[in-house]
Amino acid sequence: MSDINQILTDTETTMTKAIGHLESELTKIRAGKATPSMLDGIMVDYYGNPTQLSQVANISILDARTISIQPWEKSMLQPIEKGIMAANIGITPQNDGVNIRLFLPPLTEERRKELVKKCNGEGENAKISIRNIRRDGIEQIKKLQKDGVSEDECKSAEITVQETTDKFIALVEKHLVAKEKEIMSV
Repeated sequence: MSDINQILTDTETTMTKAIGHLESELTKIRAGKATPSMLDGIMVDYYGNPTQLSQVANISILDARTISIQPWEKSMLQPIEKGIMAANIGITPQNDGVNIRLFLPPLTEERRKELVKKCNGEGENAKISIRNIRRDGIEQIKKLQKDGVSEDECKSAEITVQETTDKFIALVEKHLVAKEKEIMSV
């Protein structure tokens, strides 16, 4: 029975990580306000090594629609601009020779719908990930059944895995509804 409990625990832990990943991806999708987290995950070429933008520059918010990036080395202006363009976040960097500024345009209705689609895509990826985790958990349980664990225990464990999956899929939906509401509010 402890093997089954371990499988159930591992399944839930991995699903929790999938939700964590979804949350981090959703925070990168802007909803009208400038936040430093929009630039998380942007990599720049720092003397031949891919390095996080936040480790080569100071990122600050000037107002609700403006992000200022002040590189610690002036030679990093070009690589930072290239990194932002390569990240395809929908903002063109403005370089004044000292700082880089990102001006977030006000969201149009069309752009809001695009962002909602992007959120839904991230949600679908999370659901696929959760379903794959469910499949792996059920396969492990069936393997235990072949190794001699009783059929009733295995069926009960499979039901538990399915209930856990349903719970996490509902959590994904909840996150998507909240993000859509945030994006669509003007």
